[in-house]
Amino acid sequence: GILRSLLEGPESVSGLAIRAGISPDRMAQLLRAGVALRLLRRGSRGRYALSRRGAALLGVPGLEAMIRHNRAFYADMADPVALLRGGGETELQRFWPYVQGAAGEVSEDVAARYSELMALSQVLVAQDSLRMIDMTGVARLLDVGGGAGVFLSHVLRACPQARADLFDLPEVLPAAEAHLAQEGLTARVTLYPGSFRSEPLPRGADAVSLVRVLYDHDDDTVSALLTKVHDALPPGGRLFVSEPMAGGDRPERSGDIYYAFYTMAMGAGKTRSASEIAGLCRAAGFEGIRIPRAPRPYITSALTCVKRA
Repeated sequence: GILRSLLEGPESVSGLAIRAGISPDRMAQLLRAGVALRLLRRGSRGRYALSRRGAALLGVPGLEAMIRHNRAFYADMADPVALLRGGGETELQRFWPYVQGAAGEVSEDVAARYSELMALSQVLVAQDSLRMIDMTGVARLLDVGGGAGVFLSHVLRACPQARADLFDLPEVLPAAEAHLAQEGLTARVTLYPGSFRSEPLPRGADAVSLVRVLYDHDDDTVSALLTKVHDALPPGGRLFVSEPMAGGDRPERSGDIYYAFYTMAMGAGKTRSASEIAGLCRAAGFEGIRIPRAPRPYITSALTCVKRA
């Protein structure tokens, strides 16, 4: 749209109006709104250009796609009272039906849409996760619900001696195969098709990662998954959790507003505080829980723990 047009350089109101097919007076109002949001800046000759924030928005991998997909969420938020009362199908439930189903219940086009959007957003998540999580000494990492393998590819580049396993729905694995091949990592990753709802997890890894997995599911599903993770790990094995989290006793904007209502609209899961996730991990048999400070909580937070040796 307008932001991409300004990548070529500053432009006048009339020039942008002609490009967009919008009247000059309404284009002027739109550009003033962009300045108010600090996405644009107005030059001395009345020409508009990208601000640093506007340029950064276009440069962040996947951010534009994530913003565009939120139209489904906005549709659900048009009647927040109905959303809070629940009971009806939402736009996000239709967009993300995988959270309700198991292997074989997700169509290929839905799986492809899910994988593409998650792959785009996972770049930022992977970068921040590895700032918080110490992967030192991990020989083999099992990424449960690993999607297209974006997080694993970041881990393997940071840990050149490590190998990995990726476990996800069979419909999702073609995207992982393509991405890992593009990254030259195919030989270091074993793909396992399956649903953690109904099947045991692969064994042999000394660490397990759950990246943006728990908040998609209710407490019973999460408890069962954590028990499976505990069973699959050897004594001393590590668990890494990375996802948006609520603030607990100190409510937090992204976790307690955006992600809380987003998961409500999905019809499954919820955002949990780090202390709530820690409690579920302890109940599954984990100890040594650490909650590092998140550099950007609106992208992800993290928790680590270990299986008793």
